[in-house]
Amino acid sequence: MEGLCRVLQGLKPIILMLFVQMAFAAVNILYKMAINDGMSMTVATAYRLIFASAFTILVAIIFERKNNNKARITPRVLLLEFLCGLFGGTLFLNFYFASLALMPATFVLAIINLCPALTFIIAVISGLEKLNLGAAAGKAKITGTLTGITGAMVLTFYKGIQIDIWSSHINLLHHPHGGADNGNELLGFSYAIASCSSFALWLNIQAKVNKEFPRQHTGTALMCSMAALQSTLFALFVDRDWAQWKLYWNIRLLTVSYAGIVASGMVINIIAWCVHKRGPLFGSIFNPLQLVLVAIAASFLLNEHLYLGSVIGGVLIVSGLYSVLWGNSRETKHKIQDQTQLLEEITRDPVQVIVMSPHKEQQNKDNKTHHQIQNPLSNEQELPPPHNNNNNNIS
Repeated sequence: MEGLCRVLQGLKPIILMLFVQMAFAAVNILYKMAINDGMSMTVATAYRLIFASAFTILVAIIFERKNNNKARITPRVLLLEFLCGLFGGTLFLNFYFASLALMPATFVLAIINLCPALTFIIAVISGLEKLNLGAAAGKAKITGTLTGITGAMVLTFYKGIQIDIWSSHINLLHHPHGGADNGNELLGFSYAIASCSSFALWLNIQAKVNKEFPRQHTGTALMCSMAALQSTLFALFVDRDWAQWKLYWNIRLLTVSYAGIVASGMVINIIAWCVHKRGPLFGSIFNPLQLVLVAIAASFLLNEHLYLGSVIGGVLIVSGLYSVLWGNSRETKHKIQDQTQLLEEITRDPVQVIVMSPHKEQQNKDNKTHHQIQNPLSNEQELPPPHNNNNNNIS
């Protein structure tokens, strides 16, 4: 029973990240419907983060009101949370939806899947991850990341033959609202790269926040509040059409409330916890899975067809996903073994692990030298053979 509980505990980050990707896939479907309804995406981002801020503040009050954690909100913590809100909320979402307005959604999602590579590079540069090419785990992480990105690109750019497995005859987009502007594809590509880079930077900053401010719910509430303030000011500056700010009981309210409470409120808490447990790379390697989920959901709900390229890309994405998960689990297992070994050494002989000051260490060396002078046989050293004058006369 204990073994089963241990296995489930080890699978918890994986299960939670799968839930994160399903929540994000649902958000993409809802945002397609909101764009189809003519909603401004800067206003939608602001409302989403306002809902997220209210939800996370409530969660922090409930779960950390009697928390004995003495971590204090210092100016440095506020600065880090401001940066988390800027990169993980304001810039990431606004750049993402700006690219979505100029390019097809699948192409934007494919570019976003460069996030694991960018996260890994930033994590290596900042010292949060090690480029361990000599170990099997390091090779698996690099290979899996490249395989997942390759699968995302195949899913997007290679169409192939159409596969007719099911046909739901459901299309929620009855009134298309505009399309991609082919003349601005380069600008849309730049927005998508900026969004991906912002997300990668946030994952690495979040890893530092987890070390300096371990109050997870309070930190998430601070981040969402910062992002809500930033996004609201930006939306008021960019879009001054007050009709866009009116919410009714329609797809717009459903989109921003679900995206704020679930995708930005609950999910940010989950991602922050997973980053704390497994590192920043683990938080972004699941992103390619979102393409598969969106492709399936779009096939059912938006009457989009499934093609051979989608299947091949999905297989590559899942293969890369398992490769990186194996590398992460192997590294985590080695860390746990090293910590267990150290604890066993401390328990077995605690005197051996005491770190002495330089003065005390030098004093011990002097005492040892003095003891050897008084008793030269104390270390079981053999005396040199007796001096033989006859041997010295041999020529």
